[in-house]
Amino acid sequence: MEHVTAAPHPRSEAEGPARAGRRSLAAALLSGALGAAVTLLATRQRWSEGTATVAGGEFPLTVKGSDVTGVPAALAVVGLAALVAVFAVRRAGRVAVAALLALCGAGTITAALLGASDSGALDEKAARATGDTSATVDALSHTGWPYVAVAGGVLLLLAGLLALRHGRLWPAMSGRYERGTARPGRRAAPATDPDRPEDLWKALDRGEDPTGA
Repeated sequence: MEHVTAAPHPRSEAEGPARAGRRSLAAALLSGALGAAVTLLATRQRWSEGTATVAGGEFPLTVKGSDVTGVPAALAVVGLAALVAVFAVRRAGRVAVAALLALCGAGTITAALLGASDSGALDEKAARATGDTSATVDALSHTGWPYVAVAGGVLLLLAGLLALRHGRLWPAMSGRYERGTARPGRRAAPATDPDRPEDLWKALDRGEDPTGA
């Protein structure tokens, strides 16, 4: 007896890409939102500290990440907006927005790494504190918060790469919100039978004249 191999069900073949789309979508949303939040949090923390000599004494100075560079925070906001915009566009537009998201992550990483060893912001504070434009800080040290911002940038970059790779499988904004979409026509009112009192009352409720031709 000849053995017959059953053909794969079309539904089972479609479940693979759909499942991959859902998983990549969840991963991108989590990575993008967490990356932006981590980056914004890190830029509000102390990145470096030192001392300046004022009137024979030492004056402690500290700077936050936003004092060192405003690039990571700005890119985190842009990246978060790009993550949301991915669902409002399709095809080439989605690819462009996903690329912007990835670039925001890469820019955040670069800016945070450059700011991790920066002393310019502390030198400016030392100059204001001492009244000497050539003053610099002593005992300069850096914290680990710049590298937390780097981690946030990595998460943003990951979200962008996921959008580039799997974005075509993700859902888009409903067509009814798109411009140029025709609205469904208004349903015609049912004919009124003057011999039926209930029809007359319904016509009056609709603002129609049941006695009109």
